Amino acid sequence: MDASQVIIRPVVSEKSYVLVNAGNKYTFRVHPDAHKTQIRQAVEQLYPDVKVLEVRTLSVKSKPKRRGFTKGRTRAWKKAIVTLREGDSIPIFQALQGLDEG
Repeated sequence: MDASQVIIRPVVSEKSYVLVNAGNKYTFRVHPDAHKTQIRQAVEQLYPDVKVLEVRTLSVKSKPKRRGFTKGRTRAWKKAIVTLREGDSIPIFQALQGLDEG
């Protein structure tokens, strides 16, 4: 699998923003079949200036949704929380760090 296929997109939420500021941890939506080694290699390939220390993965379960009489479920997906070496950062999240100081 190619690195761009493993990492689908970063997850930008309040919780992921707190993890970036508190512990240098970045959250990504990843391919459901990707394992931790592939995720580590993909992050280091897409962002060559960073060194990954730890990868934690979890499967986000689907939730039931309803609109009128129509019932359905959201998609299940896989999330990876990547811990980087002290002093390293990923440029996508640097724009968010300026919002906190304002």
